[in-house]
Amino acid sequence: MFLHLGGDHVITFSQVVAIFDYNLRFHSKLTRRFLEETEDKGELIDVSEGNPKSFVVTTKGTYLSQISASTLKKRGANDIAHLDNYLK
Repeated sequence: MFLHLGGDHVITFSQVVAIFDYNLRFHSKLTRRFLEETEDKGELIDVSEGNPKSFVVTTKGTYLSQISASTLKKRGANDIAHLDNYLK
């Protein structure tokens, strides 16, 4: 299954480790530091067109997305439910 991150950027759902609201960076030093270190390593991919609302941690890097974390999570849950129904 695939997860659409915005624009024409799609990743496989199996790569997703976690999905977070981008505003968490205001509330947590650890989150801020994680995003800074990820960017320093060249592992932060901005697909948000300058308007990040969420960040998606994957096995291949961290993506900034213009789609809210709740919408991305719903999309993932729908794909898992669909797969679950398919396997029955």
